[in-house]
Amino acid sequence: MKPTITNEKKALHPRNPHRFRYDFATLIKASPALKPFVFINEFDIESIDFSNPEAVKALNNAILISEYSIQNWDIPKNYLCPPIPGRADYIHYLADLLAENNNEVIPQGDTVFGLDIGVGANCIYPIIGHSAYGWSFVATDIDEKAIDNCAMIIDHNPSLQEAISLQQQLNSRYIFKDIIQPEDRFAFTLCNPPFHSSEEEANKGTIRKINNLQNTKTTKPVLNFGGQNAELWCEGGELGFITQMAYESAKYPMQVLWFTTLVSKNSHLASIYRTLAKVNVATIKTIEMAQGQKMSRIVAWTFQSEKQLKSWKF
Repeated sequence: MKPTITNEKKALHPRNPHRFRYDFATLIKASPALKPFVFINEFDIESIDFSNPEAVKALNNAILISEYSIQNWDIPKNYLCPPIPGRADYIHYLADLLAENNNEVIPQGDTVFGLDIGVGANCIYPIIGHSAYGWSFVATDIDEKAIDNCAMIIDHNPSLQEAISLQQQLNSRYIFKDIIQPEDRFAFTLCNPPFHSSEEEANKGTIRKINNLQNTKTTKPVLNFGGQNAELWCEGGELGFITQMAYESAKYPMQVLWFTTLVSKNSHLASIYRTLAKVNVATIKTIEMAQGQKMSRIVAWTFQSEKQLKSWKF
């Protein structure tokens, strides 16, 4: 018996425009290059092969043209191709977080500044954040090629040119150091940290992902599906990266309203909470998110009191 296929992905944020099944007719009209990748699946609905990186890239390009009016979006070979619905969820939950201390009104416009740690080559969080709420971004990465590709995307889209500034982190030991300047005030930081602790572990994760999507048993990671080293792994993996971020955040307590990060592994939460307690944060919030069959969450923390939070000027 075939499972019931619903039109609405109810686990996604209520304001997420990707809650509903892809309208491939509209997407193909926006970007005809998507058409060769679309087929009728076993449930008699249009889909693409999500294990094929070229198909995913073509879908992303069509979504960005159709939903976000972004032209000439591309990523270099071997760089991470992000799932746009999940990335949009993060942005919309961030908007809710900012609204909590702003009389339940989402702050909008270019005076709301966000800091994207590890923007990658795709520039996806700043694109969505600016499109949805008009926010401005500083976007950082340690990878020069990733920064150059984001610059190319911005150059092709005048609407982004005043909204996103790029900065390469030249010292991979640090996250905020040399990025947050004395005059900076960020409403939030966001980050999708490297998940794995080694290249070998990252490759195993990519193979697992492909096997789950294809229901097969491949032993080779697909190029362009997994992403570059800095996108996928770092010493200490996700927990090591977030621990470093927590300790560094304590040096900028009044310059950032909310520090936030995705946390993929639920088992990492207890250690993250202990570290945040050590650096004397005022408030910690954990926002659960469901993306497909995968559960994830945002951990957010602030060093500011309730009074300071409410007096922040966006």
